[in-house]
Amino acid sequence: MCQYYGNSLRCTSGHRADVYDDVGIPSKCSDNLSWHANVYAFFTFFISLICVLSAKIQEEIGHVIGRHRSPCMQDRSRMPYMNAVLHEIQRYIDLIPVNLPHAVTRDIKFRNYVIPKGTNVLISLTSVLRDDKEFPNPETFDPAHFLDDNGNFKKSDYFMVFSAGKRICVGESLARMELFLFLTSILQNFTLKPVVGIKDLDTTPVASGFGHIPPPYKICFVPL
Repeated sequence: MCQYYGNSLRCTSGHRADVYDDVGIPSKCSDNLSWHANVYAFFTFFISLICVLSAKIQEEIGHVIGRHRSPCMQDRSRMPYMNAVLHEIQRYIDLIPVNLPHAVTRDIKFRNYVIPKGTNVLISLTSVLRDDKEFPNPETFDPAHFLDDNGNFKKSDYFMVFSAGKRICVGESLARMELFLFLTSILQNFTLKPVVGIKDLDTTPVASGFGHIPPPYKICFVPL
């Protein structure tokens, strides 16, 4: 996959050669896998702590998918609660608080400020994901942030975990697909329980470099 991705990008003009060489491409793929691993870890962490999440999701899985087939992407539109939980976990953990810098290609005026060509601009994703006008009680983990009054999934323009603008993460669609299929499969077959008492666990994400990682924890996968 990395080789195919690299060959495709090398055929496109305007890219830095060092970014898409035999070192740069595996590095980018490794970053992508690391992002997935952290989201998976946060998901299993929260599911093991909040029993009502696991019960509701498994009820939804039983109603839509059952136990005799694997989940598919067509199931997602029929599983609003699972979709809401996935979105809320990504919003709450704020995995990458600040997007990578991007340079302005020309002088531009924004809200009475002139940004000169070549200026590096950083997007604060945290300020959007924790906006209390869109997400009531943003510091609280609550899947209802992505559910309407009828329990249907509610999209939000403030959901910017994959960055914003034209330079949004190219792997967004793949990441969304993998998160849904992988994590739905886990709860279809297992109930997750913490090894230690819930009161002994801290759900606060740990700052690490440019991102957040889950605190150390152990959970037990109990077969259904």
